[in-house]
Formats: sequence, C-alpha cells, structure tokens
Amino acid sequence: MRSVELFSGCGGLALGTARAGFEHVKMVEWNADACATLAHNKAAGVEHVRDWPFLQGDVRGIDWGKIRGRLDLVAGGPPCQPFSIGGKHKGEGDARDMWPEAIRAVRELRPRAFLFENVRGLARPAFADYLAWITAHLRAPSAARDQGEARAEHLRRLGATDAEYAVLVLKVNAADFGAAQKRHRVVVAGVRRDLGITLAAPEPTHSRERLIWDQWVSGDYWKRHGMKAPGAGPAEADRALVERLRASGKAPTGAAWRTVRDALAGLGDPDGARNHVFQGGAKVYPGHTGSPLDEPAKALKAGDHGVPGGENMMVRDDGSVRYFTTREAARLQGLPDDWAFPSSWTESMRQLGNAVPVELARAMGEWMAATIERARPSRRAA
Repeated sequence: MRSVELFSGCGGLALGTARAGFEHVKMVEWNADACATLAHNKAAGVEHVRDWPFLQGDVRGIDWGKIRGRLDLVAGGPPCQPFSIGGKHKGEGDARDMWPEAIRAVRELRPRAFLFENVRGLARPAFADYLAWITAHLRAPSAARDQGEARAEHLRRLGATDAEYAVLVLKVNAADFGAAQKRHRVVVAGVRRDLGITLAAPEPTHSRERLIWDQWVSGDYWKRHGMKAPGAGPAEADRALVERLRASGKAPTGAAWRTVRDALAGLGDPDGARNHVFQGGAKVYPGHTGSPLDEPAKALKAGDHGVPGGENMMVRDDGSVRYFTTREAARLQGLPDDWAFPSSWTESMRQLGNAVPVELARAMGEWMAATIERARPSRRAA
C-alpha cells in the first residue's frame, strides 16, 4: 500500500507504518537535525529507512497535486507543542500548528485513508472547539476555509456539507498496543466514504491486568528476567487486583504491558557505544520521579523548550535514578539498535520525546491496512 507522510521527525511513525505494509512514496520533515538522523540511517542501510524518499522542507510549500494518484494513506504527527500540557497552550494561535496543512494534504491527495497522531492535550476542553473543527474539516476536506472566514462560520458550513470521509477520534495509551511506555495520545483516523467501509476502533493487544498476573500470580515475569520477586510484594494500589486475579484462576487474555526492564533487556549499563552513553545530573524533584523498571515507562518528553524533560530517567532497583541514554530511550520508543542518532544527547532526546512509538504506529498502521483491504473486492468490481 502506498502512503505519504508529513512531519516525519526521526521516523517512529514511518517505521511503524512501514512494518505494517505501507510503502512511503513521499516523506516531508522540516527540522534539520531530524533529517540528519534519517539521512544517517538511510546511508547506513537500515531496514526500511534505506528506501525512504524523504525531503527536508516545509509542508506549506509542497504541491501535493504533483503526486496525486492511487494513494492508500496520508499519515503524520502534526507538531504537538500548541496543544501539549507542558507547552504554551496557544492552540491554533501557535505558528507551529500544522493541522490546516494536514487537512490540505488530505484534500489535495484524496487518499483512501488518513492517520494522524497528537498529544492527548488536543482532546482537552480548552481545545474542544478546535478539535471539532479539525474533525469536521477532515470529514469534508474539499470545503476549504475561505480567506478571512471565521472558524465558527466555517464549522457551520462544514456541518451542511456532504461528508467525504468517515472520521474517528481515539484516545489511546501506547502501552495497550505493545509500547514500553504509558504514552497517552489522540489518534485522528479516517477512511473515504465512497469505499463503503465501516471504521471501527482497534482492540488493545496488551494490558496492565496481564502484567500484574505475570508478576504476582504466575511469577513468569520474574522468571523471565532471572530474578526473584521483590519481597515487598505488589504495590498497595495493585493488591486488590492481585487478589481478584488469583481468585479467578484464569490469566487475562492478550499480552502483558511491556516494562522498562523488558525493553532494556540485554543492553547492560552504559558503555559509551551505539548511543549508549551515561548522562549525569539526574535527580528527583516534585513532578519528576522517573520510571520504575517493572512498569511501562512514563512518557518520554521533549521538554517545553526543546530540551529533555526531567521525567526522562529510570528508577533503578536500589532506588537511585539516572537519565535514560539515547539508546535506552530509542528502545522505549521501539526503534531498533541499529537506528543511530548522530546528534547530541539533548537533541537526540528531543527527537525521541517527539516521536511516535513504533509499536503504536505499527498497530495503527495494521488497523488501517486491514480496514482498507476490506474495500479491495468492491474496487476490483468497480
């Protein structure tokens, strides 16, 4: 299946959708450091990225009509800073808001489907009107906003326009789809209505309940890691769940949430090679307590000013903390160990803090691929 990707960053979403079976025919990213990361891995022949036709440029200058044709998917992660809880909360008033460009790409390319990812802050009440406009415009992207037309007036006009796409807005936790992070995000997905497809939300594949079972009922988690269960037992907040699971005698279906310990297995302590370099200065303070090893990590953050958030650190078995190395953060985002970052730790962590976890991207990509596939017989008949 053929796809176009906007706002590619360091490649998390692109890698996930590529693993889901999409061939990227065009990718656009404006940030020079992120493009340097993509170029470095392309030159190194890393799987998938070696074939990517990415362009460093501003999406506002792209004439999508030049590549319009049979296109299955438009995907991307519009810059999240305008809506991030840790940002400046300017929404559409922020110059970095690129949702209008994402909608323009859908209008000009007319793909069979689209898939956009953003921070959960987009779904906050403060941005409810703007999210309503985004979804309404994606349902009818051909009804472009006129110059000088107020957003409220355009929204009313969109409501009276025939829908071209069926649209779903999903609140997801990346941990529920195999990422080793509790990363809450908003996914805006759509499929062209003329394909006659019903767009139903994907089912999670991983769960906290199964992790608790593996840790405190079967004990398989600790055996897998070659260690004994901590003598203190489960956290107080988990004890009632442990008792319910034991009483049921039946393991929850699906896979367990992946933990920091799972993601970093076999990597060892920082050794200075392959972006696995110790970074000093980590410390605990209110609101920044780090990620315990036996849970999915807290969401990696890029920070308000583009520097790593203070939460980007692990809590080791002895209770001490240290920052995640670039390699560890890459693993938490699902990137393979041959995916290198040629920039500084600060810049690399900024890219990783903005990335889409590969496991989440793949799950969403497979969901969209399966959805599109259901329309193929009718397309052949037509």
